[in-house]
Amino acid sequence: MHSRALAAWLAAALSGVALHAAALSEAELDARVHALSGELRCLVCQNQTLADSNAELAVDLRRQIRAQLRDGASDAAIKDYLVQRYGDFVLYQPPLRPLTWLLWFGPLLLLAAAVAAIARARSRRPDAGTPADAPLDATAQRQLADLLDASTTERRPP
Repeated sequence: MHSRALAAWLAAALSGVALHAAALSEAELDARVHALSGELRCLVCQNQTLADSNAELAVDLRRQIRAQLRDGASDAAIKDYLVQRYGDFVLYQPPLRPLTWLLWFGPLLLLAAAVAAIARARSRRPDAGTPADAPLDATAQRQLADLLDASTTERRPP
């Protein structure tokens, strides 16, 4: 009788260890899926990672990543698969090569164009380049004096 109880207890303990090991590997798998999907761009949202996005495509890609990791694929192999399927845009940090120059330098080009447009607009303004405190020439001084005299004459009571 004792041997049966001991065998049952041993079986229960071993199955608990096996369940704990499976849960641990599932937790590790979750962590790897989350880490890898954090390095990939959601193709629907475009400003979120796959980990942060709730779009259907992002959910589907996370499932594919999980399945490939479960099958033993490396992170690099999964990234290569996604790049072949969706292009370098799927990577949050695409490699620097001629095909991705626009991804890397596009924002800088837009900023430079905006600065140039602002500078050009400021240089075309009529008051551009003349300081507000510039001295008046003799003609402008006479006109100002005449205007001041006329305004003081109009204010005086008759």
